Amino acid sequence: MIYLDYQATTPLAPEALDAMLPWLGGPGSDGFANPHSPNRAGRAAAAAIEVARDAVAALLPPGGRVIFTSGATEALNMALRGSGTRRLAVSAIEHAAVLDTARAIDPGLSLLAVDSDGLVDSAVPIPEGTGLVAVMQVNNEIGTVQPVDAIARRAWAMGALFLCDAVQGVGKLGAPVEADLIAVSAHKLYGPKGIGALWVRDGVAIDPLITGGGQEHGKRSGTLSPALAAGFGAAARLCATMRESDAAHVDALWARARAGFAGWALNGSATERWRGNLNVRIDGLDVARVLSECRSVAISAGSACASGSGRPSHVLRALGLSDRVARTALRIGFGRYTTEEELDEAVAAILAAASAQGVTPQSA
Repeated sequence: MIYLDYQATTPLAPEALDAMLPWLGGPGSDGFANPHSPNRAGRAAAAAIEVARDAVAALLPPGGRVIFTSGATEALNMALRGSGTRRLAVSAIEHAAVLDTARAIDPGLSLLAVDSDGLVDSAVPIPEGTGLVAVMQVNNEIGTVQPVDAIARRAWAMGALFLCDAVQGVGKLGAPVEADLIAVSAHKLYGPKGIGALWVRDGVAIDPLITGGGQEHGKRSGTLSPALAAGFGAAARLCATMRESDAAHVDALWARARAGFAGWALNGSATERWRGNLNVRIDGLDVARVLSECRSVAISAGSACASGSGRPSHVLRALGLSDRVARTALRIGFGRYTTEEELDEAVAAILAAASAQGVTPQSA
C-alpha cells in the first residue's frame, strides 16, 4: 500500500513507538502504573507525562499551559464549550469538530467567508458582540494557511477570545503566536492516536468539559495514558528537530506531484498553503471509481471525518465550486515517510484510472 492520506493521519514515528513501549506495562515491567497514584511507580509514570507535556509545549507559544485530551475533537469541544461564550464566529472551512460544536452552542453562528483561494481575509467582518472567534491554521482538505495571527489581533481588539485548530500545522509550521486557545493532535504529527492537547494562554479561564477526578489541574478528569503521552512527546521532539528537513522533503514531493498532475485544477491557494496537501480536480472525473481502481494507493476525496456522508465538501463549496465540480476533487497527502518512487507510482496509477474514464487534461 502506498500511503498518501497524511491529512487523515500520519504514520507512527518509530521513535514515538520506542518511547511508548516501556509504559505499556509488559511482563516484568511496572510501566502500567497509574500516573495519579502516589507510589513510586505512579510517580515515575507521572514524571513521564510531564516530560511529554514539556515537549508538546515546546511546539506552542510561551505563556500557556498544555492540557492533555483524548484528541483534537475533545480539545476543541473543551475550548468552545468551556469558554462560556454563546456568541461565536468561525470560518466557513473549519473542521466539523468546530462547525458542528459551534452550531450546537450558537444556532445564530456567524460564518466568516473565504475567497476562491480558500483564504479568510484578515479584514473579514466580525459581528459586534462576538465572544469567541475560531479560524484554523491549516485547512485539512485543501491545505490553505490562514492569517490567524492577524485575525486573532482583531478578535482581541473587540474583546473576543481567539481559538485556533492547529492540528494540520503544528509540528510542520510554526505555531500561531496570537491565540488564546490552540488545539493539537498527536496522530497528525507522527504520534499515536487517542491523545491530543489544548493549549490555554495564561489568564484565560476554561471550565472543564469532563469532571470526576480533578486530573489535569482540574480541567480534564480521567486517568492519563503514560504510553500515549510519551509517544506524543517523542513525536513532538522529532518534529522540532526535523521541521526544516521535513519541509524540504515535502516541497520536493509537491513539485513532483504538481508536475504529474499538470492540467488539473488546484483547489486552494498555490502559495499560502502547506505543500504536503495537494487537492486537485478535473472535469468529468468519477472519484469513487478512481478510489476503487487504485486500491493499492491510499488517497481520499476529502476529510476522513466526513467520508461516507455522501455530502459534497463544505470546504470546496465555500470556495464557490458547484456540488458537481466539488465531487471531482481528490486529496493527496504526503510527508516524512513518502518516497519519490512511491509518489510517482501513485500518480501514474491515478492518471491511468482517470484516463480509463476518458478523462485527461486535453479532454477536460
